[in-house]
Amino acid sequence: MSLAGRRLAGMIAAAAQTACLLEVVAPKPGNVSRGHDLPGLTYRDFVLSAYAIGPAFSRFGRDRVGRLILEAVRATRRHVGTNTNLGIILLLAPLARAAVETRGAFRDRLRRVLLDLDVRDARDAYRAIRIAGPGGLGRVGRQDVRSTPTVSLLECMSLAQERDAVAREYATGFAVTFGTGLPTLHRLRDRHVPLPQAIAQTYLTLLASGPDTLVARRHGQRAAERVARLARQALRAGGFLTERGRTLSERLDRRLRAKHPPLNPGASADLTVAAIFLWLLDDGVRTTRARPRGSSRGRRTRTRPVSRAAPPRGGGAPPPRPPRRRTRRDPRRTARRRGRRPPSGGR
Repeated sequence: MSLAGRRLAGMIAAAAQTACLLEVVAPKPGNVSRGHDLPGLTYRDFVLSAYAIGPAFSRFGRDRVGRLILEAVRATRRHVGTNTNLGIILLLAPLARAAVETRGAFRDRLRRVLLDLDVRDARDAYRAIRIAGPGGLGRVGRQDVRSTPTVSLLECMSLAQERDAVAREYATGFAVTFGTGLPTLHRLRDRHVPLPQAIAQTYLTLLASGPDTLVARRHGQRAAERVARLARQALRAGGFLTERGRTLSERLDRRLRAKHPPLNPGASADLTVAAIFLWLLDDGVRTTRARPRGSSRGRRTRTRPVSRAAPPRGGGAPPPRPPRRRTRRDPRRTARRRGRRPPSGGR
């Protein structure tokens, strides 16, 4: 890999780690955040998991998506004994792979990455899912995760899109991430909303947009719909941007944590990480690689230096003159000019 490629891979890995850390710092109803753990899931677990995935995203960002998923899950398991980030890794892997491509807009690159997924990616992703051991999966008739897949990873995700938000993103070209999560975060940051508050508001927006699929798998569809309805009430009151909205958000958080087991909208949190990741890439790697005219890529042209005595070719104003260098005045000459007695030498 070239130096530029290594630098790009390092930036993508740093964006993946930073997105995980920023998400877990923000206060999110029903989810792990700083000072708010869940049974079997702690803030420390998520911080260690964010650290763990960095090398995998740096080394395998140019490899197949399935291998990146498998290596990132394996690395996480070496540091944390529970499933903290399977959904995050599944979402970030194709986004990271699209970020290292160079042709076309980011959505077009992502579409090509998804279409290029094959049965090898499916097998590696299935192995990663079995290693992570997420709860509430159940059994399905076609391409069950406990069996060996026989179709591409995109086809497997398409079969699961009705019951899993991560699978739905694969099947729809990350429609919710690009249509709701990322625009919400951009809009809030453009209004200079503090980042933790903006992330929490983005999460609440995603939670209110539809039933969280993790809550639905573990507690039923009616419970997931009720959580989404309460999130919409908090959002209509302003969410984390108003005092009334914060009160309702905190009340929702207490209700979700009071259940046994707690209602954990983990799918909405995973989508929030994907939005943060893209927001970071937009500021660093740039999701649309529009090449400016005269850039270093492509054919290089030599330019002649422009003389300072004449304007550049094609007319126009000449370039600005460099600032004049100020010289220290001689006090004797100044005194004679003003008709005063010049100062004597010595101390």
